[in-house]
Amino acid sequence: MQYLVFAISITFISWIVGMIINALIKNQDWYVRLSNINLIKSKRVNRWIGMDGFTWLVKNTPFKFFNPGLKVKGKATDLEVLRQEMTFADVSHLIGFLFVAVFAIFKAINISLLFGLVIMLVNLLLNLYPSLLQQHNKKRIDQFIRRSKKA
Repeated sequence: MQYLVFAISITFISWIVGMIINALIKNQDWYVRLSNINLIKSKRVNRWIGMDGFTWLVKNTPFKFFNPGLKVKGKATDLEVLRQEMTFADVSHLIGFLFVAVFAIFKAINISLLFGLVIMLVNLLLNLYPSLLQQHNKKRIDQFIRRSKKA
């Protein structure tokens, strides 16, 4: 139980670390590459890893209140601004994932493998999956932006 509490705590801390580091690097020239990163390109793989279930979980549980700025509010939604906010969330979660992964490796080596695995499992669910969800949603937003520019 203490492993789980630590894992959740360090993951919540990683969200803050991710946002701070992201704010510091977002004006760099190479940040554009990060904003277009897409770790999983296949819809089949997304389905296989349970992204549909994770999407449902985020939309239908208190997680929906964590980032209310990432919602489409009808036709008045500025898709470019929404995409920028999704990029910020995506990159922040990736940074947070890497931050926690270092802790997980350290704990697995110095304390116990189980401790490191528990941390990584929580890290996957609270950092990697949200990042993958943002990447998936950005692909969909990009399609809408392209269509609106053609019209």
